[in-house]
Amino acid sequence: MQTLEARLKYKFNNIGLLKNALVHSSYANEVRGNTHSNERLEFLGDSVLSIIVADHIYHKFPNLPEGELTRMRASLVCEKTLCAFSRELGIGEYLSLGRGEDKNGGRERDSILADAFEAVLAAIYLDGGMTAAKNHIMNTVLRDLEHHSDEDSFKDFKTTLQEIIQRNPEESVSYTLLDETGPDHDKQFKVAVKLNSNIIGTGVGKSKKQAEQMAAHQALKLMGEDV
Repeated sequence: MQTLEARLKYKFNNIGLLKNALVHSSYANEVRGNTHSNERLEFLGDSVLSIIVADHIYHKFPNLPEGELTRMRASLVCEKTLCAFSRELGIGEYLSLGRGEDKNGGRERDSILADAFEAVLAAIYLDGGMTAAKNHIMNTVLRDLEHHSDEDSFKDFKTTLQEIIQRNPEESVSYTLLDETGPDHDKQFKVAVKLNSNIIGTGVGKSKKQAEQMAAHQALKLMGEDV
């Protein structure tokens, strides 16, 4: 647990909260007794995450209309984003799963990892309050957003590209990691975005998410979109 605490950059006063955040329902159902799943913590973490992100982008981008704020928040708290940070923190290694769930790859399942991220956030919130929870979110979900100084510099290029491609149901977009360089504290990622199997853009960033956004941005520019 000490390794996970180091990754979280938070030292628990009540380590039981963190342990509970890592208990999947499949494990709780198997052992029964006084073991409770992380579902209640997940519920709380979802709300804490939403208010922290909403408050941050509301104040950081004072000129964005409600619709754009909603869209930005959705892209920041979606399952794909949360499970990516969960993987980055190595949360899957510490999950208590039922034998069947573990055998069937539960430690890598997106939904389980995203839910665990929210449960861990709730554990931090209950242990250290809103300030501790916000620090955790600033170090993860909102980390890339801090590179943008105004609303014009942050655009959800991935969503824009997806909406354009979806006009043709036969087409699909995917992202592939091409390269990963640098030390752990200063990684740089290079990502390609593909239309079906053809590369239509590449991007570089301090995280996979940022690199994907840059790849989508390049693809939109090559398609003649005003971005």
